[in-house]
Amino acid sequence: MPQIIHEQPEHAEQIEPLLDRCFGPDRFKKTAYKVRENTTPLPELSFVTVEGDKLLATIRYWPIVIGNVTPALLLGPIAVEPDLQGKGIGVGLMRETLKVAKELGHHLIVLVGDPEYYSQFGFENAADHGFKMPGPVDERRLLVKECKPGALDNVSGLITGKPFELAPSGRVATEVETEEVIAELAAFAPPADA
Repeated sequence: MPQIIHEQPEHAEQIEPLLDRCFGPDRFKKTAYKVRENTTPLPELSFVTVEGDKLLATIRYWPIVIGNVTPALLLGPIAVEPDLQGKGIGVGLMRETLKVAKELGHHLIVLVGDPEYYSQFGFENAADHGFKMPGPVDERRLLVKECKPGALDNVSGLITGKPFELAPSGRVATEVETEEVIAELAAFAPPADA
């Protein structure tokens, strides 16, 4: 049965080929990759779905700042093995990791993706709130989700990546807190409504 676990160093050699299969090598030219250039994913919010030794999916969250003022998270990429897409693995990974992000005290999450898919998780158009990316992006695909009511109030501006040490996004969990949250992510079956 698939299980969501924290990304481990040994997963790195499987993650990049999975991203190539899902998005191709041209993904590095996308604006979201440019935002992530000078930062690293948050370890407490980097997860994979595995079944035995096989990596089925990956998701990462990165620290960003909106308008040079408001810390937030940039979600992505999320990738599921192409032959397993549509089986609820991505939905399960999204739901569980969004819960973890909220429990760890993060307030806003931004992503670039299909609004028809991500609206089921509470994402809405970020460009409507005055968010901008530092490069070309289809504005209808620039999305944001509040993890705390009112977190979007008076927030707008350019989205930039920031090194974790300079701009932690929300409250940074201790190792013990993180392990307690992760322990609740035992094996899961794809959701019935996927």
